[in-house]
Amino acid sequence: MRIAALDDDALQLDLIKQATLAMGHTCHTHLHGADLLREMRRETFDLLIVDWHLPDMTGPDVVRWVRKNVGAQLPILFVTHRQEERDIIEGLGSGADDFMVKPVRIGELSARVAALLRRAYPASAGGEIVEFGRYRFLSETRSIEIDGVPVELKNREYDLALFLFQNMGRLLSRDHLKEIILGQVADVMSRSLDTHISRLRTLLDLRPSNGFIVSAVYGVGYRFEALETQQRA
Repeated sequence: MRIAALDDDALQLDLIKQATLAMGHTCHTHLHGADLLREMRRETFDLLIVDWHLPDMTGPDVVRWVRKNVGAQLPILFVTHRQEERDIIEGLGSGADDFMVKPVRIGELSARVAALLRRAYPASAGGEIVEFGRYRFLSETRSIEIDGVPVELKNREYDLALFLFQNMGRLLSRDHLKEIILGQVADVMSRSLDTHISRLRTLLDLRPSNGFIVSAVYGVGYRFEALETQQRA
């Protein structure tokens, strides 16, 4: 998963980053609220970790902006020295999903992050077999079946297909998809992602008449959606 952490203390940010990396996630760190909000206008994340006291705005201000401009699905965790009942009420009332008091305890942070991700993205919990209607993902063989018929995919194509199905309906930035699927490889050409998306459209028959659409959102990335029956006509 792709996580963004916001804190005015660089040491705290490094601690959070190392903890989330150990969980297998990527973590983008920010010292100023404005920097994070600027990045979120063109980038997407799976979870936010937010401090209360920042050089340029408050944590609740950041959360309110995210809820207004990004939506309700993105899980947000406050990690702060604030611990009074009124602080917890304000933090959760601004739109956060959970509240954790510093000093950061790695075990507790990891457990809270895992719980938030599990609730927000239940399909990502995985398992040997994951099904989405006609599509059946078999993790042991890293293969897909459509109506019981196997489809041969390369490793990256399998990862990309599973990630799209697990995040159906979400807008995902190009860098988000590259980072999760292709890894942080500097020499990955920008058209490589487009090529993978195009091949999946063909191999998995992802078209409106079949109930799915993969839309390119200019300047941001892609959104994979399931269409209602009346939309297919």
